[in-house]
Amino acid sequence: MDIPERKDLLGANLEGADLIEANLEGANLEGANLEGAQHLSLDPLSTVKTLHNAKLDNELLITLKKKCPALFKVSD
Repeated sequence: MDIPERKDLLGANLEGADLIEANLEGANLEGANLEGAQHLSLDPLSTVKTLHNAKLDNELLITLKKKCPALFKVSD
């Protein structure tokens, strides 16, 4: 079965999810709730398409906004 490569997680509720082996490269995480997600860090999040209006743990949010501010702008 062919699984599309599209990673549209617009508004997904991933609160508390274990994302240990998640490949988030190019994912649309606009409006997604990632609060309390486990094994989530700067490196995989820096490869997503957008984090516009996403909910993240405060420490990670602050770091990402400093290092990758373009991720928080409205996506195309």
